[in-house]
Amino acid sequence: MSEKKEPVFSKDFLWGASTSAYQVEGAHLEDGKGLSCQDVKEVPKGTSLLDVCADHYHRFKEDIALMAEMGMKAYRFSIAWTRILPQGIGTVNQKGIDHYHEVIQECLKYHIEPVISMMQFDMPTHLNELGGWSKRDSIDWFVNYARILFENFGDSVTYWQTIAEQNTMALAGTIIGTTVIPDDCDNILKEQYIQNHHMLLAQAKVIQLCHEMCPHAKIGSAPNIALVYPATCKPEDVLAAQNMNAIRNWLYLDVAVYGQYNAIVLSFLKKNDALFEITEEDIQTFKQGKPDYIGLNYYVSATAKQYTHKTHTIALDQQNGMQEKDMYESVHNEYLMKSEYGWEIDPVGFRTTIRELDSRYHLPIMVTENGFGSADVLETDGSVHDPYRIEYLKLHIEQMKLAMEDGCQVIGYLPWSAIDLISTHNGISKRYGFIYVDRDEFDLRTMNRYRKDSFYWYRHVIETQGEDLEYPTESEAKR
Repeated sequence: MSEKKEPVFSKDFLWGASTSAYQVEGAHLEDGKGLSCQDVKEVPKGTSLLDVCADHYHRFKEDIALMAEMGMKAYRFSIAWTRILPQGIGTVNQKGIDHYHEVIQECLKYHIEPVISMMQFDMPTHLNELGGWSKRDSIDWFVNYARILFENFGDSVTYWQTIAEQNTMALAGTIIGTTVIPDDCDNILKEQYIQNHHMLLAQAKVIQLCHEMCPHAKIGSAPNIALVYPATCKPEDVLAAQNMNAIRNWLYLDVAVYGQYNAIVLSFLKKNDALFEITEEDIQTFKQGKPDYIGLNYYVSATAKQYTHKTHTIALDQQNGMQEKDMYESVHNEYLMKSEYGWEIDPVGFRTTIRELDSRYHLPIMVTENGFGSADVLETDGSVHDPYRIEYLKLHIEQMKLAMEDGCQVIGYLPWSAIDLISTHNGISKRYGFIYVDRDEFDLRTMNRYRKDSFYWYRHVIETQGEDLEYPTESEAKR
């Protein structure tokens, strides 16, 4: 008689979903909140402002109740720095503290684990006016902010994340409106990596502070990691893929986990006269701030070929068109399908990325973003049919499950996003949520919430602990 096979996903696996403050909350200047870079940036033409978003700030109780109905075990959301400190430094805004205390307690009421990201693309405008991450003072600014969070929420929160998608800000910050380059800058590449260095130091100090102030808690970084394939077996393409992996992926985690810079990246900076001073004190700071887990944001893999000197593509977003002179040139992968927004779809790449992270860093992995954006349609009967989202998530969960069977330690899956929110490039028209919000770009309509088909499917997945990924019957779905 064969032994009963143990389920891959344990009972304490964190099934959930994610959002970010600037994309979902709205109320961008209410109750004492200050301006962030997201509030003052020029939004893409034809997309809505970030002043209302999904109005999660006012409707979080309704939204969290829906998450509980979905069966979610965890909710990763970000705290808006400028709700806590309107200027980024200085006087604490008690109304901001009170708001997030209510959000956390609402989650705990339903036994939903709050997973808190301290910063997600929303640097306070006042701090940018003081020089932002280009100033070494930024390290102390972020540590001071983190201390306030730990003091006020540390007893209620187990999982923390530092700076979401720091590598996206370093590589595509000017595209997504998060990076400010000083007017007198004569080497933009060097400036980008100095800012990144300050973020890495701030992260290490905050991790150490968390371990001191909240010894029960776990804290990690959450970069956007996408394993890079070589375009061909040509040796120069393999080198290009290694280069892109180092610059896009490993730099951030090598420093976070091992306390040292990736050698390929240091060589790249030196060749471009962009190497900056890394002090012995910096190195010691890195070594004292090791994360407890890795947060993984994954949407699609990447493919690289030898830099040809013949083309110069313009990066359209954080996933497409990346390149560095003499290092690599990203290209489309002919073996992958694309979404309607031009993003490739690679579930197997999810497995290979998880395996590579596990092999390199030997830390638990929490998937904190993974999702499919589409122009969903609300039917007259209140239904929203999104089979494409179900298929995307199903294929990725299958590959995550295979990675776990390979021996990788994955502790949670929190896809993007719990509820429709404002996409960085495409506004509300590009929807990711399990929950539909009735508004369009410039007409707020009812703002009512509707359960998509993926809502019922994901509830079924959670109920079966990931064992049944098929869409439930109508009676199962609507009960």
